[in-house]
Amino acid sequence: MQFEVWAPQAGRVTLQCDGATRAMERDPRREGWWTAEAEADDGSRYGFAVDDGPVLPDPRSRRQPDGPHGLSAVVDQGRHDWRTAWEGRPLQGAVLYELHVGTYTPEGTLDAAAERLGHLVELGVTHVELMPVCPFPGRHGWGYEGVSLWAVHEPYGGPEALKRFVDRAHGLGLGVVLDVVHNHLGPDGNYLPAFGPYFTDTHHTPWGAAVNLDASGSDEVRAFLLGGALAWLRDYRVDGLRLDAVHALADTRAYPFLEELSAGVDALAAELGRPLFLIAESDLNDPRTITTREEGGLGLHGQWSDDFHHALHTALTGESQGYYADFARDPFAALAKTLTGGFFHDGTYSSFRGRTHGRPLDRARVAGYRLLGYSQTHDQVGNRAQGDRLSALVSPGLLACAATLTLTAPFTPMLFMGEEWAAGTPWQFFTDHTDPELAEAVRRGRRREFTAHGWAEEDVPDPQDPATRERSCLDWSEPRAPHHARVLEWYRRLIALRAELPDLTDPDLADTKVAYDAEAGWLAFRRGDVRVAVNLAKESAPIPLGTRPVRILAAWEPVEAPGEDGVLRLPGESCVVLSQD
Repeated sequence: MQFEVWAPQAGRVTLQCDGATRAMERDPRREGWWTAEAEADDGSRYGFAVDDGPVLPDPRSRRQPDGPHGLSAVVDQGRHDWRTAWEGRPLQGAVLYELHVGTYTPEGTLDAAAERLGHLVELGVTHVELMPVCPFPGRHGWGYEGVSLWAVHEPYGGPEALKRFVDRAHGLGLGVVLDVVHNHLGPDGNYLPAFGPYFTDTHHTPWGAAVNLDASGSDEVRAFLLGGALAWLRDYRVDGLRLDAVHALADTRAYPFLEELSAGVDALAAELGRPLFLIAESDLNDPRTITTREEGGLGLHGQWSDDFHHALHTALTGESQGYYADFARDPFAALAKTLTGGFFHDGTYSSFRGRTHGRPLDRARVAGYRLLGYSQTHDQVGNRAQGDRLSALVSPGLLACAATLTLTAPFTPMLFMGEEWAAGTPWQFFTDHTDPELAEAVRRGRRREFTAHGWAEEDVPDPQDPATRERSCLDWSEPRAPHHARVLEWYRRLIALRAELPDLTDPDLADTKVAYDAEAGWLAFRRGDVRVAVNLAKESAPIPLGTRPVRILAAWEPVEAPGEDGVLRLPGESCVVLSQD
């Protein structure tokens, strides 16, 4: 078979394959590329040496059996016997479920996670969103320090396990979304700089030199990232990608990488005959991210909406630290604005940033489902000092209110694993760095960050302690307990209503009408014939809904439909979904 590698600055490159070494030749057709022929089969170990350097893994490695520091292995993508004929599931109408392979089950593998997918079918979600699965040193971690961007973490089960997971999910009717990280690579096991200008000092990011998207050599770097992204969708039959922190992608070219990526994904969708989509994590509040390319946007199909989360979180908890400060001044107003306009910061002043932020979203051009709404994510839980979930901060009634607002809002809802039963386990920041100096630096940095905000050092979990990861694993006995079972049933009911009522998946953002009384603690909104009301106060609240008859579809606490006066008397810390007859 033919081996190839891009090493534009090398004087010579050698291939080592199954113990045999041979010189590679420059490819006369492609500048900077080297090729060689060698006997190899699925599983053959190989690597490349640049000039007089050590043998390193392939930048485009499909498998790292011994971890990021070991040799690469050949993967025959045609070996897998796919069992499910799959036509795909689009983003519109979806309910996503964010899942971390290493803590979804105690085993922490893709095969173990696949055995628990029936729970998600019963819950009613449509797509599983896997946190990053690319290799990283050690066994356990969040996955955002990954390297070998075309490969699958071996302790999770490697490439074949990911294919089995996707096949199992598709067999159950679930789509699969994969979280990919293009904005940086982990500091340990990142050998790309030895091969070429994959990074540039032209720009700097929180992780150091930026991934090279616009300097000399960036054509091949962009092709490297694009090829890896398309491989997940084509070779692993994944349905969509979540792109981590796209605001950290430094790119000044006239044809932005994200636009190039969206065009490539749309072309592959047309070729495969099934829907594919991209979801951005973006801090920019720039509607061009999710505006079509034809209308001058980047053409991504969706993005996370932290504004909705922050408004909801401050309304529920009263927290006002950090970026919550902008929302805590008037959380009900912030929530109302976000529900109707998509963004809270749309050119308004942000005290957290010390400047104006964002740009208005044109509701006539951008469908509501292109924004993802959520009350919890891995970031918003795991980046708290002790990884405490919303269930550790508020009452069950307020949890029900959070679920109601998330699952009936005009956005695509996303859940974080375990929230559907008010999981009592935290989700903490954990690492398994094999480099002692890096491990100690992460440990010190984590403690320094939170002690500066008033936490006692002994209260900040040690990310390197195996117990930190173990505490973060879901406890699958919890859903059987009465309190957890009640919350789980509420989530199931709301998701079922979302599937049953077309008004709840109407893409028209402008159709959402909101009313609230911040002093009384209630908020209500209308979407078509559906009425939703939440009371975040402890006391009962009278909520005027109008005099047209309505019937109750779901209620957290017993409540009577409004009488002739049109006033709903909603118990404290409670919520209800109604339909206009």
